[in-house]
Amino acid sequence: MALFNFKKSEGPDAGCLSPEVESFLQGYSIEVMPRTAAKVDNFGDILPEGTRVYIAHIEGTPIEDMVDTAKRLNAEGFDVMPHFPARIIKDASTLQDWIARYQGEANVDQALLLAGGVTTPHGDFDSSMQLLETGAFDAAGFKHLHVAGHPEGNKDIDPDGSMKNVDDALRWKQDFSTRTDAKMALATQFAFEAGPIIEWADALKAAGIDLPIHIGIAGPAKLQTMIKFAIACGVGPSLRVLQRRAKDVTKLLLPFEPTEVISELAAHKAANPDFNIAQVHFFPLGGIKTNANWAIENGGAAATPKNA
Repeated sequence: MALFNFKKSEGPDAGCLSPEVESFLQGYSIEVMPRTAAKVDNFGDILPEGTRVYIAHIEGTPIEDMVDTAKRLNAEGFDVMPHFPARIIKDASTLQDWIARYQGEANVDQALLLAGGVTTPHGDFDSSMQLLETGAFDAAGFKHLHVAGHPEGNKDIDPDGSMKNVDDALRWKQDFSTRTDAKMALATQFAFEAGPIIEWADALKAAGIDLPIHIGIAGPAKLQTMIKFAIACGVGPSLRVLQRRAKDVTKLLLPFEPTEVISELAAHKAANPDFNIAQVHFFPLGGIKTNANWAIENGGAAATPKNA
């Protein structure tokens, strides 16, 4: 089959595969929504076999659409990890219903638990910790439970700009990981600078929080699109990377790619094998196919599509 036309990466080493980056991208995951997934004819044409695909549950999306998307991805041979946003789940009965639907119709046994993007809870739950405490996922035999991480903090959780509440929550989740049979990991918000990500990951490990980190990376997108999402998602100081780029009129119309941040993280991982970032998780802000193309171009065998 024919693959998509690839755009060459920027920089002096454009077109050259890096063994460090190829290794770092091994087993990467990617996020979709039902409406964006519907634009892809077959995920096997763009994603490696067995790729974990998160399904973002945005407020107002019917659970039927979520389950249908999970069912389709499972049928195409991919690991499915739907979001369970606590603040849009009305009560324990609703939670049990969602779990039963995902399991019964789409063979789902993994989930990303998070508070969710709404300010006012729709019902009984306010945090991912409350979802974990129900015991519903363990009772259903879920094998993987991921929770949110915030390398640059989260103003919704810590309005004063500190990391206190975020760090307290991570300590609670670390403790819970010893009380569940499921494998737990942190799936993080995206950021644009490697240095602060490395410092954050090292600080967690030093504090005794050793949950594997699946680092959030924004896939290629127009600069204006990237800035819009970064502001909406509360990206912190690393937003300055985009702001500097916006001042360069020669690059204003070019897509912003994650080449630099991934290359730096990959080099650090290669030099420090015990570095706690285990995998890359892509937010395809410029489109799923665009993100997959970038991974194919830069990831070599690690990103070869299932149907290639």
